[in-house]
Amino acid sequence: MTPETALWLIFFLPLGSFALIALVPPVRRAAWGLAAASIGGSFVLSLWLLPQVVGAPGHELPMEAKPWLAVGDLNVSIRLALDGLTVVMLVIVTLVSLLVQVYSRAYMRGDSGYARYFASMSLFTASMLGLVMAGSLLLVYVFWELVGLCSYLLIGHWFQRPSAAAAAKKAFIVTRFGDFGFLLAILVLYTNTGTFDIQDLYTKAAALSAPLLAWAAIGVFAGAAGKSAQFPLHVWLPDAMEGPTPVSALIHAATMVAAGVYLVARLFPIFHASPVAMETVALVGGFTAFFAATMGLVMFDIKRVLAYSTISQLGYMMLALGVGGYMAAIFHLFNHALFKALLFLGSGSVSHATGGFDMAKMGGLRRSMPVTFWTFLVASLSLAGIPPLSGFWSKDEILAHTLESHSPIMPLLGFFALATVFLTAFYMTRAVGLTFFGQYRGGEGHALTPGPSPNAGRGEHGHGSSEPHESPAFMTMPLLVLAVGAVISWVANAPVAVAGLPAHWLAKLLSTPSVEKVAGHSPAFDPVVAGLSTVVALAGIGLASSMYLARRLRPDTFTRVAPWLHAVLLRKYGFDVLFEDLVVRRSLQRVLAGSLDWFDRLIVDGMVSFGGAVPVWLGRGLRPLQSGQVAAYGFSVFFGALVLAVAILLVRLP
Repeated sequence: MTPETALWLIFFLPLGSFALIALVPPVRRAAWGLAAASIGGSFVLSLWLLPQVVGAPGHELPMEAKPWLAVGDLNVSIRLALDGLTVVMLVIVTLVSLLVQVYSRAYMRGDSGYARYFASMSLFTASMLGLVMAGSLLLVYVFWELVGLCSYLLIGHWFQRPSAAAAAKKAFIVTRFGDFGFLLAILVLYTNTGTFDIQDLYTKAAALSAPLLAWAAIGVFAGAAGKSAQFPLHVWLPDAMEGPTPVSALIHAATMVAAGVYLVARLFPIFHASPVAMETVALVGGFTAFFAATMGLVMFDIKRVLAYSTISQLGYMMLALGVGGYMAAIFHLFNHALFKALLFLGSGSVSHATGGFDMAKMGGLRRSMPVTFWTFLVASLSLAGIPPLSGFWSKDEILAHTLESHSPIMPLLGFFALATVFLTAFYMTRAVGLTFFGQYRGGEGHALTPGPSPNAGRGEHGHGSSEPHESPAFMTMPLLVLAVGAVISWVANAPVAVAGLPAHWLAKLLSTPSVEKVAGHSPAFDPVVAGLSTVVALAGIGLASSMYLARRLRPDTFTRVAPWLHAVLLRKYGFDVLFEDLVVRRSLQRVLAGSLDWFDRLIVDGMVSFGGAVPVWLGRGLRPLQSGQVAAYGFSVFFGALVLAVAILLVRLP
């Protein structure tokens, strides 16, 4: 088998699963098995490709461009990309997706849309795989939009609920604003370079004028900001929690939101050629990391806490890319996929036992759900950046890049980075304390039968035991696998040789010739930076522990000191009101929609109505002439003949 054949199979296996489940009704009974087997096959093939790429010159296997579209002077070719970045993304996407499918077998049992769910999940995985293996910017855009469509279908899986339907529409519409910028950037780049091929763009785009290149890169970043929920297009992601929890795990760990970071990384040489674009990415990413983390402090819905955490960590990755930390960003993306998938699946396990997601109604679950507790704790500590877990090492690299950068806004970026470390440690310790410590506070009611529970928060799955209990093996097994990854994945880019891998192995794999020129390698391990970040993280854990574990401080201590700040955080800084009320209802609906309605009624409809009214008016004027009386017709003929005779005589007179 050639690498190119394997690459196509990785894409077509889940796509074929989608087609069979969607189009062949008898197959729907085996929807889970087909989806899991196809994605499992893609995972095995991704692992097979890994050593092929590792051993290739420059960690890149050349792929031949193939003609796709020819219309007049427009000739579009498509090419697959198979390099270090591609194979890393293929492995992480297929691994997380496979574990999510295994988990979903038990979690979605009894759901009325069971087959539809696995068909959509197969298409979602195939779309993301197509995106990361595309070597043409036009092909990237095709899969980019397909990923957005799949997210709409899965967020709105329970479309019977108005909140789920609204969340799906919100995600689809908000990301369209960013995608519009991405589309404009593609057109600008093609118009000025004559190619969609990403490898060609690396060299040709650098020859563009600085303003044009900056606008093109910022347009690409607009699309990435929409998909990765960066400020101010972050508002859709918390509401996307209306979808089933395994969907949230896949979206937040390895598919849609990861697509934005991947896009900036894939086009990193273009961004690097524009200092303005790099500073924009760094500033937006750093601010988003801090901004989203503050909202995670006050949420009681455990999935929303994790959603704001995802926005924050994606901001961290964008910050790394903006300060030149290409390797650090992908390293953190790799680690984050494992521990964030674990956190979301852990929250689903908790919901399966308690019937909801409100942490205020949980507590004491560490005794009845030990596997869920310990795996959730490991993921939380990894996210907080506690050594020696994986999150510590990638976070440390991002901090090192930020503090060593020569950007004029470095002090501000450094503040965002360190403050985010503290806030992340605090809100994750708070989540662990409220969920797993203290006494059980009754949950949100339990469904008496498997399936969507009407009392289970947003309608997810709960079971009828009066006391919560551990989830089935199909749900706990993926938790254990991901927990192992959250502990040991750091060895892929360890600063020293570990487990037979050379130091900074992942960074070397990502160092293709086009990227190595601008990205360099990972910085050396800095004990000062590592110590500082660890102290900051431990301070956040200590403060949250004193409030939610030891109960030495009242949880409302800071609320009473600054109630206005607490209210602002609860209202999410008013962005939902700003967008949904002021922008949509008052501006778009009243002004734009009202103006378009006036134009449609008075101008468009008026022209059509006028065109129909003229014959009516003429008909009304001529109608009296058609009386039906023979004498009147005879008089008309006589009078007409008389007029003609007089006219002829007048013409002939000298």
